[in-house]
Amino acid sequence: MATTTQSREIGTRTMTFETGKMARLADGAVMVTYGETQVLGTCVRSAPREGIDFFPLTIDVEERMYAAGKIPGSFFRREGRPSETAILTCRLTDRPLRPTFRDGFRDEVQVIITVLGVDGGNPYDILAMNAASVATCLAGLPFEGPVGSVRMGLIDGQWVTNPTFQEVEEATFDVVVAGRRNDAGEIDVLMIEGEAPDNTWELLASGAAAPTEETVAEGLEAAKRAIEEQIDFQQAFIDAAGVTEQPWEPRPLFGEDLYDIVAGFAKDRLAEAIVPDKAEREAKLDALKADTKEHTAAQLGDAAADRMGEFGAAWKQVQKKVMRKRVIEEGIRLDGRTPTEIRPLSAEVGVLTRAHGSALFSRGDTQVLNITTLGMLRMTQMIDTLDLEDTKRYMHHYNFPPFSTGETGRVGSPRRREIGHGALAERALIPVVPSEDEFPYALRLVSDVLSSNGSTSMASVCGSTLSLMDAGVPIKAPVAGIAMGMIADDGHYVTLTDILGAEDALGDMDFKVAGTREFVTAIQLDMKVTGLPGDVLANALKQARDARFQILDVMEDAIPAPRDEVNEKAPRIISIQIPVDKIGEVIGPKGKRINEIIALTGADIDIQDDGTVHIGSSEGGPGADEAARMIDEIANPRPVLVGETYDGVVVKTTTFGAFVNLVPGRDGLVHISKLGRGKRLSSVEEAIKEGDKISVLVEDIDSQGKISLKPIGEEWAIPEGQADESGGGRRDGGDRGGRGGGRDRGDRGSRDRDRGRRFRDDRPSGQGGDAPAADAPVGDAPGAE
Repeated sequence: MATTTQSREIGTRTMTFETGKMARLADGAVMVTYGETQVLGTCVRSAPREGIDFFPLTIDVEERMYAAGKIPGSFFRREGRPSETAILTCRLTDRPLRPTFRDGFRDEVQVIITVLGVDGGNPYDILAMNAASVATCLAGLPFEGPVGSVRMGLIDGQWVTNPTFQEVEEATFDVVVAGRRNDAGEIDVLMIEGEAPDNTWELLASGAAAPTEETVAEGLEAAKRAIEEQIDFQQAFIDAAGVTEQPWEPRPLFGEDLYDIVAGFAKDRLAEAIVPDKAEREAKLDALKADTKEHTAAQLGDAAADRMGEFGAAWKQVQKKVMRKRVIEEGIRLDGRTPTEIRPLSAEVGVLTRAHGSALFSRGDTQVLNITTLGMLRMTQMIDTLDLEDTKRYMHHYNFPPFSTGETGRVGSPRRREIGHGALAERALIPVVPSEDEFPYALRLVSDVLSSNGSTSMASVCGSTLSLMDAGVPIKAPVAGIAMGMIADDGHYVTLTDILGAEDALGDMDFKVAGTREFVTAIQLDMKVTGLPGDVLANALKQARDARFQILDVMEDAIPAPRDEVNEKAPRIISIQIPVDKIGEVIGPKGKRINEIIALTGADIDIQDDGTVHIGSSEGGPGADEAARMIDEIANPRPVLVGETYDGVVVKTTTFGAFVNLVPGRDGLVHISKLGRGKRLSSVEEAIKEGDKISVLVEDIDSQGKISLKPIGEEWAIPEGQADESGGGRRDGGDRGGRGGGRDRGDRGSRDRDRGRRFRDDRPSGQGGDAPAADAPVGDAPGAE
């Protein structure tokens, strides 16, 4: 198999496609290189499963840690379950790819993206999406591609194609757009996923362009031009590689004759069954479905046993056409609303007793409970992936239990859909979450969907804002979200505000927009039709803004601004700064000193490499203040001065006294003679023990820095009238009478003579010589040396 390689400038860097060298047994395989980031995309097809009524497309992204020169940090030192980034890339790849396969194709298709190299500058998701498109085309499947994918960044007011991670740091909006060329030669947008990065607020404050609805619409038009370049490159490469189209047999879900039977019986009756109340509507639809099924079986006769499996799909198609016609011709939706009308809204905060922040947000039948939990920064999530970021401080988790739709089902670890919805709600709030310097907490938000009938992810955005403000998190602005839909028919486009679950399934667009009153913070779109004019999408953005403002009004009625202080049940965190060279002293040998502070105060302490110390105490307790004081004394010790008093702790006792810690690193001695209140003590422990607290006065500091202390306070004073028997201080000789039993010792001569130095007379005994005078200096004696 020959190797085909082509390169082209895409954005500001060169993209390279190569096939025929790797994965030769796959139906389609391509290596995509951009900068030094590399991915291998493969596509394999297998025979359809018997009786399948959907298209079984599977997209997998395999991150290899060797791509970044890393060894996995798990216990087994190998890759495990997909990371969140890998799962989100799977969804990004699937959403534009799936609707591009031809109707009736039911073969099993698996696309695997293996990440082989990351350069720290170019994200691999854009490469993965384009690799999936090329590999699918090379496999010769019934695929109406290629599908081109680009990333656009709003940097200094200009839309930049495929910015690097570093360039996105200067962007106020980051959006991924995928599309294909339609039969008219124009580019149709199939998928949009975008958000304002976490530093957007700071950039806006410095004068950067805000991602308003109009600006985002301009970015989508710029993305179309970049997508067209990408599609041209893919098509040229595919043509050069040579593709043999694989045979396939369309497998329609139902026959036209069966559809005619269903439509003939149910079409007019459906219009009567579609009433505003959901419960009543579903009951009438279920009854009509049962009648239609019975009628269809009777019409099919003997063929019913083999063909009634087609009924479900035919029924959905008839229902879809009736609903869509009603919207286009009458402007009336399933529940009786107009296209721009929002269902009844309600917002409530403080609904849980022990949560740090909680909120219940409802929009029609959709209801989400959101809870905010605050923690020390050490609770920040550690990430071991190919991402540049290795921690996550703000986390949002989304749960979708089966009871939320009135059904039974699986409960357990989150699925891709839940991870995707949680990530969307997370990204919508990131631009308004205060920085670590402003608010030194880790934040975890949980959205529990209690009832679902359309756009629970946008309800999660609204609930997140409410619970954050209830917890006292000083967010920069409230954020709300809304889901939009569209019905397109023969050049007529009707945009629907606040779509129901059924409208999502039966419509042509799922468009979610979140933002503040000033700009868009997150956007997500999936399009099912071709040839959508650009102005239709721009108008949908404006219609979403009007709905968002209406929702923000309701939210601000519930809580107009963040609470002045964090919830009393949340940890109280204070931050102090210490010199970097004092970090070791604060920690102490093997952590002894910091552990002592934690044990004494009950505080939670987190020390950063730059000397920032975050100190927290549970439920607003006083431990944080005491721990801060103790750490400050270690890092900035108070000088010990003579005459000053200190409240210290006995750290050691000896036979001659007790050592008292005055300030971290400085101890002084209280002599045993000062501890007995005028009485002599046989041991120090009679008066004081190790660990006791004592107030002392600094009496003296000698030239070697040794500190002499005196206990102070009423408990150490000598009782009035009691003689001091301690023997402390300097002894006074006084009247020494009585020694020797009173005997007269006679005159012992003068005692103030100068004894001088002792010396030895080496002369033989009896030789005498001139002895020195009694008052003469020794040095003057004859023979003195």
